[in-house]
Amino acid sequence: MPETRLAGLYRAYIGCLNSQDWENLGTYVGQDVRYNGEMVGLDGYRQAREAEFRAIPDLHFDVQILIADETTVASRLNFNISPQGTFLGLLVNGRRISFSENVFYEFAEGKIASVWSIVDKAAVEAQLSAA
Repeated sequence: MPETRLAGLYRAYIGCLNSQDWENLGTYVGQDVRYNGEMVGLDGYRQAREAEFRAIPDLHFDVQILIADETTVASRLNFNISPQGTFLGLLVNGRRISFSENVFYEFAEGKIASVWSIVDKAAVEAQLSAA
């Protein structure tokens, strides 16, 4: 089945994040973007993503599942990272952890307008307690 236009746009957005191309983030994310119900705006969204890359030098968004229709994208992202200090309120201190994020994006006028994210914190907790 051919990829929808929105799925291709989403993959380009993930490429923008992975290359830390912050100047072009507005190509994919709307000015009035909301994150988990909170209005953060493009500047706040960008600042949050930049902070993630500072705290997690090896951060890489790996799309495992991608489903898209005309206005919505559902994606399962996998991560295998080494956060510095704390992550999700847990003391990680550079240990390598693996987990998934289930995330839903609503698009308006060709840009991300709303993001709903659920991170598998239980998977991270289990890895930290096993050490």
